[in-house]
Amino acid sequence: MFKKTSLQDWESVVQKQLKTENIFEILSKENLEGIVVKPYYDSVSKPLSNLPKVEESTHLVSLYHESAEENVFAFLLNNNVEDLQEKVIFVNDKDLAEHISLDESNRYFSLIDVFSEDKKGELNQQLAKELLAKNFERNICVDISLHQNAGAAIVQQLAIALAKTKEMSEVFGSEILNKIIFKIAVGGNYFFEIAKVRALKLIFNEFSKEFGLDQIPYIFAETSFRNKAKNDAENNLIRSTLELSAAMIGGADAVFTNDYKIENSDSVSEEISFKQQIVLAYESIINVFDDAGNGSYYIEDLTQQFAEKSWQLFLEMEAEGGYCELLKKGWIQQKIYNQAIKEQNWVEEGKVKIIGVNLYPKLEKTKSVEELYSVNEIKAVRLAEMFE
Repeated sequence: MFKKTSLQDWESVVQKQLKTENIFEILSKENLEGIVVKPYYDSVSKPLSNLPKVEESTHLVSLYHESAEENVFAFLLNNNVEDLQEKVIFVNDKDLAEHISLDESNRYFSLIDVFSEDKKGELNQQLAKELLAKNFERNICVDISLHQNAGAAIVQQLAIALAKTKEMSEVFGSEILNKIIFKIAVGGNYFFEIAKVRALKLIFNEFSKEFGLDQIPYIFAETSFRNKAKNDAENNLIRSTLELSAAMIGGADAVFTNDYKIENSDSVSEEISFKQQIVLAYESIINVFDDAGNGSYYIEDLTQQFAEKSWQLFLEMEAEGGYCELLKKGWIQQKIYNQAIKEQNWVEEGKVKIIGVNLYPKLEKTKSVEELYSVNEIKAVRLAEMFE
């Protein structure tokens, strides 16, 4: 048995090594999320129970290629493909949803969001009704991948996910909750992103209890564009591998890898991108665990902080009128803009390091913050665009 090391024992050793009494001033590190991160954890105040997922094992999702039909069991479709059998199919286009040929042996999920995401602040009820009429397992997507790629903080992403869910529950009732699939983008802050997936499970479950339910969210996670660069595309492979790992450890129900090549992608780069999932799933087997992060004091603490902060922001948004109303006012756009500008400035200053962009080598700035961002629009912006 290992001897338990107390916080006091650890502090004494570190004080001697750093030759200072105030070790936390040296070891503490600021982060963009405003989350308290301790340099050492020996416990967690409120241990969480296992956070389950909907699927028994995480689905590994690929773009459709005829050559992959036999070996791949989950596809993201933008165009209709007939004669598929015993597959999991994620429909990614509303026009396709209208015309896709359903096969009883397949499982169908919709990745179609029904919100306008601009100052119109609209929830397209007609589209939502059409999607709900489909024989899909999950009919409507709550998409917060756009917000992550636009620079929203994790707390903002989670609060927006709940706020959009609340808008739909007001229109369609609590029955909508088990028809929703959450689409998220997983960024490069590894442990924070694991905690983000877990926190979404916590807050959605808590929200469902308002209706007397005990629902688990269905989470579709894709790799982010936010931290990817045109130069040294191979570095993007490393980033997306870590993102996929974070999604699986966090307990996502499905994962999808965007092409690691920002430009000049082809069938080979698409295949390599997908096979990152294969390596992770079959060599580390992390896709089969419900909640692989459970029991880590650090991840547990992060999860609870994200859940608490996002719930408070959600309540603030509701008090101000809800998601659609805040879009019309430009409130959400302003919040995301402020966070995105802060992150971009950290990249420019070198506080956020991106290999091959602002480190090894350090590229010259070619675009200003004003050229990249607009306070009136939620749009995806890659951090590296400033230097390309």
